[in-house]
Amino acid sequence: MATALDFIEFVCERIADVGSVRHKKMFGEYMVYVNDKPILLVCDNTVYVKMLPQLSEIMSQSERGVPYSGAKEHYVLDIENEDLAREAVRILESVTPFPKKRVKKQ
Repeated sequence: MATALDFIEFVCERIADVGSVRHKKMFGEYMVYVNDKPILLVCDNTVYVKMLPQLSEIMSQSERGVPYSGAKEHYVLDIENEDLAREAVRILESVTPFPKKRVKKQ
């Protein structure tokens, strides 16, 4: 089951005050970018975040899951918990590097 467009829009609305938020469809699912950094992975209407040490304290009680076959385990972010979602996104935005520019092959 792919992520519904209304769900991804809801996710973006929940974190809109933490920076410039946009989403991009990738392989039938979505990546949410904050200030042009890839922050949230949304698959099957579930929000995933990388299991980084900086999140271990605030996400210690969160579920864990695998967003797609072959992926590493991620925290499942409760997007309904606005305070937790915003705090996790703020932390992730501060430690996530900008994606590297890809050189197109000719």
